[in-house]
Formats: sequence, C-alpha cells, structure tokens
Amino acid sequence: MGARPREGDGMSGADHQHSAAVEEAARWLSEQKPEPHPVIPTLRSRFNLTAVEACEVCAMATRYRINRSAHA
Repeated sequence: MGARPREGDGMSGADHQHSAAVEEAARWLSEQKPEPHPVIPTLRSRFNLTAVEACEVCAMATRYRINRSAHA
C-alpha cells in the first residue's frame, strides 16, 4: 500500500506563493490578445517562473479562456 498523507501536510508558504504567481500569470495570459510569442520565455521573465510553472500557466490560461467563453 502507498503512503498516506499525514494530517497537516499541505502547501508550504513557498508552494503557496508559487501557486499564486502561477494563477496571476494565467489570468494575465488568458486576457492577452494576441498571445505573446514566444510565450514560455515571456512568462518566465515577466513573472519569474520556472519552465514547468510557465507550462502550468499555459494550461490554466486555456481553461480560463474556455470557462469564460462557456459562461459568456
């Protein structure tokens, strides 16, 4: 059996900060028309993100755009 998460485990302060930065960048990216190119280097420099975080931003921004158009 796999290890079960311990009570109290969760995002550390640093993880939460990164998560907030990713969400902020995703909101920003979802509002850009046209989207900046190249997008990953732009996100990394503008929001001080890692490459993985920048990729997460792209996926999240796409979900934001889809949700926005579905509820428009």
